[in-house]
Amino acid sequence: MAATATTWPHGLDPQLAEPDLAHLEGLPADRLLAWAVERFGRRFAVVTSFQAEGMVVLDLARQADPGVRVLTLDTGRLPEETYQVMEAVRTGMGLQVEVVTPDPAEVAAMAARHGPNLFHKDPALRRLCCHVRKVAPLDRALAGVGAWATGLRRDGGGRSRAATPKAELDAAHGGMVKLNPLADWSREQVWAYVRTHRLPVHPLYEQGYTSIGCAPCSRPTRPGEDERAGRWWWEGGQERECGLHTRLLGGGPADPGDRFTDALDQLRADADARRWERANGH
Repeated sequence: MAATATTWPHGLDPQLAEPDLAHLEGLPADRLLAWAVERFGRRFAVVTSFQAEGMVVLDLARQADPGVRVLTLDTGRLPEETYQVMEAVRTGMGLQVEVVTPDPAEVAAMAARHGPNLFHKDPALRRLCCHVRKVAPLDRALAGVGAWATGLRRDGGGRSRAATPKAELDAAHGGMVKLNPLADWSREQVWAYVRTHRLPVHPLYEQGYTSIGCAPCSRPTRPGEDERAGRWWWEGGQERECGLHTRLLGGGPADPGDRFTDALDQLRADADARRWERANGH
């Protein structure tokens, strides 16, 4: 009988080193997820935005543990269709979804200083918006987690994802284990699994979307475009990531990464001021 998140002994030491992960690279997706359930129990979580890859990971993970933890980020700017798929996961797949939201003080401070659609103004401000609505909430949600799984594929995101391993130590989250069970899957394999197992499908795929995030930052892709060409398309040909899987660092004074750091520092000061005002009745 497979171990479950509620029955596996939690006294197991979760600390691993890179050499301990080497044998995981050759495991198929289902066995990799079963290993995570057995190794970490309730300290393992699947993080998903309910795109096709995420649905496959959820289905494989629930076979190892019907009570597997599921986390999703509600940025406050998601399309309505994403909530429809979330509900289908709850009712049709029998999974409880833990919804993670941004810090209200940070969202308010960001909008007050830069406006609600700051992401169009500067790549640095777009990264700031992603940080407030996605990166920082995930950081908080993963506190106490020993391993998390994503739906990343090597052939689904340009150079930044081409070398995605199936298992890695996630330095951005304290060295916990990060699993990418579908790293070696193709898009065709993902969709074949979705259709064969009749999994819920995000309605926006039928409208030509191939990568779905926040509503104002996603559009349908055109024939011949990369899968992620519809994300933040106004930024041109540069590598476009939100920071969840590739931390965005700066180079020189004019670099968007450095402008992002400056904007983040200012945001934190603004948010702290708002919290102080609220706590003191202002």
